[in-house]
Amino acid sequence: MSKSRKIEVLSREVSVRTVEAADYICLTDIGRYKDAERTDDLIRNWIRNRNTIEFLGIWEQINNPDFNPVEFDGFRKQAGLNSFTMTPKQWIERTGAIGIVSKAGRYGGTYAHKDIAFEFASWISVKFKLYLIKEFQRLKETEQKRLGWDIKRNLARINYRIHTDAVKTNLIPPELLPEEVNAVYAAEADVLNMALFGMTAKQWRTANPRRKGNIRDFANAAQLVCLVNLENLNALFIREGLPQAERLARLNKTAIEQMQLLIRDQTFKRIEEGK
Repeated sequence: MSKSRKIEVLSREVSVRTVEAADYICLTDIGRYKDAERTDDLIRNWIRNRNTIEFLGIWEQINNPDFNPVEFDGFRKQAGLNSFTMTPKQWIERTGAIGIVSKAGRYGGTYAHKDIAFEFASWISVKFKLYLIKEFQRLKETEQKRLGWDIKRNLARINYRIHTDAVKTNLIPPELLPEEVNAVYAAEADVLNMALFGMTAKQWRTANPRRKGNIRDFANAAQLVCLVNLENLNALFIREGLPQAERLARLNKTAIEQMQLLIRDQTFKRIEEGK
């Protein structure tokens, strides 16, 4: 399981983990809403319920090709009897279930696929279930926006490598000292900064002394998309041997045109907002 993320539901923390690319929510945390001292008992009472057994079995048959239907039928026949007992560990080991994961230890607990976790939450409290769904959806929306932002940032980084390779191949003589090489790279980076942001990296740092990072860390999605294109164009211009002043003028014109298009484009707006 991946490292847990936390959501707050009715002033209680609930852990969410990723298991095989699916989201699993901590049943132990959900159970604390009803009784913080008896969460294991609550889970056992819920899982021995006939309706729960039916729900878990159908979920596994839909999602788990290795589920053991024979063991499931045996449990289903016993469910509802006063003598019938069940624990998450028994359910997992006997049926090969994947919808519930139970781990012992300090960072353990009983987790279930979100479909199952919502069912358990409904058994605990309908109110808690509704707020759990709301906060879980908020978490996923935040993660989707962050993923989109990371993709754009990584794309810009990859393209910047293309740009720096063009600088290295065409603008840096082999006899330059390391500090002189760095100066060439910085100067070409500032060609892009000036074309897109209208200032150099140093000018931005002077104007924003309290901000950590650099000018590109604070670029919006439209600027990052434009930056990717400018890096490719500048790499091409460098290979063609165009002077820096001419490259800057062309890149600035391109940046203005592309930013105007991106700002007006409704499809891009929806992508940027994560919709």
